[in-house]
Amino acid sequence: MIKRSLLEELKLHLLQKEMSFIIGPRQAGKTFLMLLLKEYLEKKGKKTLFLSLDIERDKQFFVSQEKLIKKIQLEIGTKQGYVFIDEIQRKENAGIFLKGIYDTGLPYKFIISGSGSVELKEKIHESLVGRKRIFTLNTLSFTEFVNFRTNYKYQNKLFEFFKVDEQKTKELLEEYLNFGGYPRVVLEEELEEKKKIIDEIYQSYLEKDISYLLGVKKTEIFTNLLKIMASQIGKLVNFSELSSTLGASTNTIKNYLWYLQKTFILQKITPYFKNLRKEITKSPIFYFYDLGLRNYALAKMGSIDSSDIGFLFENFVLNILKEKIRYTSAGIHFWRTKDGAEVDFVINYGKEIVPFEVKYKELKEPKINRSLKNFILKYNPSKAFVVNLKFKKEINLNKTKIYFIPFYELIFNYDQ
Repeated sequence: MIKRSLLEELKLHLLQKEMSFIIGPRQAGKTFLMLLLKEYLEKKGKKTLFLSLDIERDKQFFVSQEKLIKKIQLEIGTKQGYVFIDEIQRKENAGIFLKGIYDTGLPYKFIISGSGSVELKEKIHESLVGRKRIFTLNTLSFTEFVNFRTNYKYQNKLFEFFKVDEQKTKELLEEYLNFGGYPRVVLEEELEEKKKIIDEIYQSYLEKDISYLLGVKKTEIFTNLLKIMASQIGKLVNFSELSSTLGASTNTIKNYLWYLQKTFILQKITPYFKNLRKEITKSPIFYFYDLGLRNYALAKMGSIDSSDIGFLFENFVLNILKEKIRYTSAGIHFWRTKDGAEVDFVINYGKEIVPFEVKYKELKEPKINRSLKNFILKYNPSKAFVVNLKFKKEINLNKTKIYFIPFYELIFNYDQ
């Protein structure tokens, strides 16, 4: 069994009255996590009920609020209990439906999950303000992946493992950059089976999420757009060029990209700027949530090459940074100017900005490239980071302390 770090957070939230909402990509393990929570509660002698809108016989209980309440009372009684509802995005006007039940003051704790559809992330969010806390379950993080791959032998000393066993660390990193973190993909050993599983996940996403959301069965433009985005992670997006290539309007392209973000496939990064004349401010760049899905879209799963790996490592570092600032108001941007200077990521904390340069290299000495130097001289941040494979060093440039750190230092030792 693959252990998920989110499980402990969810256990703590069981004590709170507000609903626990688990959202995330299709096949990331939301249902499995809920079943683990259900088992945990039952071992403590608690009463539970599990319903899924993906199961035909359960749909009848969601015809009305009254019918659902009667079903809960029949199974749990009128005292404390825990109600699990899976795939809530299948319920039309789910937010209003759940708000009505919550506001009756019933003695039940609701734990609810759904894939990242617009219905779930937008309408439910609006209807349940102050009544829920959202937990995002993405595909496996690198630490979850490594712990599983090493049979949890180093789960309490993973940082030491990375420092000591550099060769194994690099092998695991390359495997993760190739195949990503979908649990079923990680569990499978054979390459061809991994490909079949990711294909099934992808087709399910198209059929159950995208066709439903777009109201169409033919999704060729959508799938072709996804392939193009997979080929240019970390690169500026030209909407007019995409429109011309795909034979679709600019508005359609932007709409499809919006859906890809809302369903946990793509994540958009916007420019950091202060000088509107010199810096590019309109074109965003996109990265993937899961690297295996990105590689699958290009038929490169398990066979990434030197032209890919730098951008994949950049995407990998972005995912780590996003996790680091999850409970803050900080935002992640990139910095590029018209004269060609660029910095991979800039975290904006409001009063402080921190630049990050990412290098898939085994650096031997602390060299600063022209772009990072220009950024430091322009904005005078108190600190900057160069994330690489294993080199560690600290140097100063004017008043800025520059940290050269291995990527695993970023996971364990970086704090805002």
